[in-house]
Amino acid sequence: MSTAHKVVGYFSYSEKGVFCDGDACIISGTKRLMSTYINQMLHHSEENIIKKTRFGEIISGLERGAAYAFDKDAYIIFLSLAHKHGVRDLPVPRQFFGEQSPTGLHFIRIQFA
Repeated sequence: MSTAHKVVGYFSYSEKGVFCDGDACIISGTKRLMSTYINQMLHHSEENIIKKTRFGEIISGLERGAAYAFDKDAYIIFLSLAHKHGVRDLPVPRQFFGEQSPTGLHFIRIQFA
């Protein structure tokens, strides 16, 4: 299986659009975590669809200027695949995820310039 087809995590969308933190599409490490983020951030019962997202889809989005907000689990997978793909100069997870945020939700935002 090529790197592009490897699953990094999950994203969510509804009739209103993609589930984001600001302008960055949230990528969670598990379906359960995505459900938790949706419940904590949206505070309503809108129907959200949760789907797997693959490395190739994320890289393609980044190359077009999109921003992604990864949780720790998804970011560790993304970082490993990004290094194999030749992407460098990304933040080290242990430096960024060292402290929990006050809300308990902690994402790292990645966007290519």
